[in-house]
Amino acid sequence: MNYAVIKTGGKQYKISEGDVIEVDRLLQKKDQDVIFKEVLLAFVNGKLEIGKPNLEKVTVSGKLLDEIRGKKIRVAKFKAKSRYRRSTGFRAELSKIKIEKINFSVSKTNVIKSTQIKAKPIAAKAKKVARKG
Repeated sequence: MNYAVIKTGGKQYKISEGDVIEVDRLLQKKDQDVIFKEVLLAFVNGKLEIGKPNLEKVTVSGKLLDEIRGKKIRVAKFKAKSRYRRSTGFRAELSKIKIEKINFSVSKTNVIKSTQIKAKPIAAKAKKVARKG
């Protein structure tokens, strides 16, 4: 069984092919394809790969099934001995996604590793200052 850990919306999800997950609202519309590029860990054919922090060769693709609202959460304020009570509610905006495939070899287009970029040393140029005297 292949699985992966993805990061989206500041949260991490353990997913496998065919799973349906609910994540924070994404900007895509219903029935559009979704690609997660932040894959932190992947278990493929008995081999575990861990990213530092992400795996560059692995992406997860899925389909946006629906946009829903989460369960209502009650938020209450209370101050003792002063008859102060306030109550409000909150419902999270969620996207329901079906994971279709975990892609393991992605072609590298416009991806530059940090080891390929070499910083050039900056030569310090001394300015000559005319002295009075």
